[in-house]
Amino acid sequence: MPCWPRQFDCAWSALELDKRRNPISQFLSRFRSWIQAGATLLTNIHLPNFFKGTIYQGQGKAVCVPGLNCYSCPAATGACPIGSFQAIVGSSKFSFSYYVTGFLILIGVLLGRFVCGFLCPFGWLQELLNKIPGKKLSTRKLKPLRYLKYVVLLLTVILLPALLVNDVGMGDPYFCKYLCPQGVLEGAIPLAIVDSGIRSALGALFTWKLVVLIAVVVLSVLIYRPFCKWVCPLGALYALMNKVSLLGIKVDQHRCISCGTCAKTCKMDVKVTESPNHTECIRCGKCIRACPTDAIGFSYGLSLPEKQPNQQCEEN
Repeated sequence: MPCWPRQFDCAWSALELDKRRNPISQFLSRFRSWIQAGATLLTNIHLPNFFKGTIYQGQGKAVCVPGLNCYSCPAATGACPIGSFQAIVGSSKFSFSYYVTGFLILIGVLLGRFVCGFLCPFGWLQELLNKIPGKKLSTRKLKPLRYLKYVVLLLTVILLPALLVNDVGMGDPYFCKYLCPQGVLEGAIPLAIVDSGIRSALGALFTWKLVVLIAVVVLSVLIYRPFCKWVCPLGALYALMNKVSLLGIKVDQHRCISCGTCAKTCKMDVKVTESPNHTECIRCGKCIRACPTDAIGFSYGLSLPEKQPNQQCEEN
């Protein structure tokens, strides 16, 4: 018998018998906020230091955390990978760091921008701010701005610290010093509240960074993750490896009904069915929960080619 009359029966049977065939994907997407909260706590476990006005300087600071989290935060458990990378690039005795560079490549290959969606404290903060009731602005027409973060990565993280050096051959950590709002939020403000000496030393640079922080906070209320979309160099690094990372998003084309719900749900402006592992995808899982046929899920490992519908039907 010809195969085509049975295709619709096979498809509907699969949908009826296996409606929730991505339990791990559903679990991760459903409890993502709790995972983000846990990751933020683990990244900043030394909470009593906020009251002491001191910075944890133990052995843990020699290890990088995966997300954007300031080294100068009193509670910080480890070092920010961007801050660590800048410290090496700006060193008077510049040498290639296999540890920091290898760490960034390893995390990128293993997880891609899953770090942004699940493990980054500053990303979680932006999401919480975006939950404040009020009018929200779409960024679908502002897609060219997404390339700005690669410019920030190239200029402020790599080129300027390496090329613009002082008399002793030291370069400034330009991103951390002039752009990163996380340093003001987690480091300067908490320490200044507790330490009068630090308060008296605050000057024009702090004022500038405070303006940057306020701008990000205000934009985060109106726009979903503006810093992640347009500025964050760490997100840019992970984005470069998003398409080759072992953890990805997979769309089952046999279950997809092309309803467009996933694209409408995605707040990172990704056309999920066309490019599920786009550089802007932060693996948040909103599309997974929104899909009416459970056609979208997380996948891990090397992807194998899917069987065509006629092949499946012949096997049956």
